[in-house]
Amino acid sequence: MKDIAEKQSYLLHRLAWLYGVETAYCDITGHLRRARPHALLAALRSLGAPVESVGDAPGALRERRQEQWRRCCEPVIVAWDGEPAHLELRLPAGQAGGPAGCCLKFENGEERRWNCNLTALPVLQAAAVEGVRFVVKRLALPPGLPWGYHQLTLALPACSRETLVISAPRRVSTLFSAGAGRFWGVFLPLYALTSERSWGAGDFTDLENLCRWTCAQGAAAVGTLPLLAAFLDEPFEPSPYSPASRLFWNEFYLDVARAPELERSPAAQDLLKSPEFRREIEELRAAPLVDYRRGMAVKRRVLEHLARSLFAEDSARQAELRRWAAENPAVQDYARFRAAGDRQRAGWPAWPGRMRDGVLRQGDYDPEAERYHLYVQWLAHEQLRSVAAQARRGGVGLYLDLPVGVHPAGYDTWRERAAFALEAGSGAPPDLFFTGGQNWRTPPLHPERIREQGYRYYIACLRHHLRYAGALRLDHIMGFHRLFWVPRGLAARDGVYVRYRAGEFYAVLALESHRYGVLVVGEDLGTVPYQVREAMSRHGVYRMYVLPFEMSRGAAGGVHEGALRPVPAGALACLNTHDMAPFAAFWRSLKVGERRGLSAFLSRKGRLKYPPDNTAAVLKACLAHLAASPARVLLVNLEDLWLETAPQNTPDAGEYPNWRRKARYTLEEFTQVPEVRGVLQEIDALRRKN
Repeated sequence: MKDIAEKQSYLLHRLAWLYGVETAYCDITGHLRRARPHALLAALRSLGAPVESVGDAPGALRERRQEQWRRCCEPVIVAWDGEPAHLELRLPAGQAGGPAGCCLKFENGEERRWNCNLTALPVLQAAAVEGVRFVVKRLALPPGLPWGYHQLTLALPACSRETLVISAPRRVSTLFSAGAGRFWGVFLPLYALTSERSWGAGDFTDLENLCRWTCAQGAAAVGTLPLLAAFLDEPFEPSPYSPASRLFWNEFYLDVARAPELERSPAAQDLLKSPEFRREIEELRAAPLVDYRRGMAVKRRVLEHLARSLFAEDSARQAELRRWAAENPAVQDYARFRAAGDRQRAGWPAWPGRMRDGVLRQGDYDPEAERYHLYVQWLAHEQLRSVAAQARRGGVGLYLDLPVGVHPAGYDTWRERAAFALEAGSGAPPDLFFTGGQNWRTPPLHPERIREQGYRYYIACLRHHLRYAGALRLDHIMGFHRLFWVPRGLAARDGVYVRYRAGEFYAVLALESHRYGVLVVGEDLGTVPYQVREAMSRHGVYRMYVLPFEMSRGAAGGVHEGALRPVPAGALACLNTHDMAPFAAFWRSLKVGERRGLSAFLSRKGRLKYPPDNTAAVLKACLAHLAASPARVLLVNLEDLWLETAPQNTPDAGEYPNWRRKARYTLEEFTQVPEVRGVLQEIDALRRKN
């Protein structure tokens, strides 16, 4: 019995490997953590493997091996920098000879055809699979392929096969020409950026005004949290990292007063002037926290009037919207999805069967609600385009954030269901801060089905952001390589890593970043294998240098406690992220030895008088150190400049008001604070030095 159990365990591990499921990983302390059999089985089921128990592993293994060998070629290959690329063909030995036709259809519609003799192709490998002998042969593709997504069709003796050829530069866009200087920007969540004119939370006009002001201070970029569509009624989820879609924007950030339709809507004007409505706006402004549900309901009342006004009669504006919708056909589908959700007041997994399966018909939604959602997406496009144009006047533009996940009941999982593994959630393994691990409850992308789709969905997500961004942050870039899956029903600590084709992700990213001229930053914090950062460097993706994580915690090797590791050139440097305590709180939390060590380090660098006078002096010294460093980008959290101590987000913090805390000062107030302007002027001067 023991021998049978050991053999089954061995076969289960082999099956996991063939599906890309890792059976062990090194945790943050360097210890090896082995996946338990029930976790491997759950992950395999999430990937579509036919296994319910360990006893099913032998049959599933045979089926998987046959599937892989019978798949004549990979669905995707990469050709880097116009260099020669090759396609591996897995062919039954009896079909590995004779003529084959090749047709390469380029992205621009042109075609190149040629014939090859399979018999003459070099053999790389031979194997017998369930009594059938296979050979692996190498087919060379033409060199010098233009950048783009090209479709290769092979007419083989017994079948026809297609492969996507991604011809891409090896490195992402560097934004500026080689040798260009370093730049800096500021960061503040848009919901926290309140002003005297906004309705209790920041909007696109506030963001544009911030861009205008920071540009005058010398900044080249303005960063904020994801601005993507969200569920702000039923269901309700305001987290910017669990969006309703990664393909559409959040109408919560619209500036209603800026909409041209307001001038032609007496009903909207009367509503805005009514005492009851004005009182509600004042209450939203006076509230200490952002009230998403109430704020969205108030804003929607006006926007619905504006949408009715636009669609009431033919006009140049309506024609413009229609043209935009025709150029972006998914927006009509999204509008119907949101309108159906308004009627059902639930996420799509709770809808009736036909609707749940992606089929909507007239009667499933209110046409007026559909027109509302179409209108607000168009308005968001217009206003964000204006913000992006203003931001680019500073040199770089908006620093946008693409989250790694999407809400499980969102539009993307409904319409692009095959791209996701819906029976699992993305997360992170146990570490020093989260000893039980993390389950973000966002369905991971299915590593094979996204390849079969030619990365269609991911390309669309990138383009949605790159149209408006000057720089783009990729949340959890380790997901290019492997992602921690928590199968449904399992605790986060029992999750497993699942591998992805990193090279293909980097090829898509490099190609798209060059097309839009956007710099790319990868969020590489936490338990990250060295291979990930090597790949980021190889492909020109900037890493993140976050000061608290770069402090020495001891005197080993002659490194003083509190000293900072060198700042690399290929990095975005900052004092913290949205998930961390602001600098003032971080400084207070340090042990005495760590404070002394960091102060002494900054003193040796000539940035601080030792001992420091106060927290503000240390803050300025840390910013000066980063500003003078070779880091290409410096991002300044505006809240640090007035010594804020409360974080914007505290993961797993129970009742803490994540994503709701307004900045202590309004836009009008902090832009007039001499100390804020003074620190930014010093940073600008240091950044401009060669």
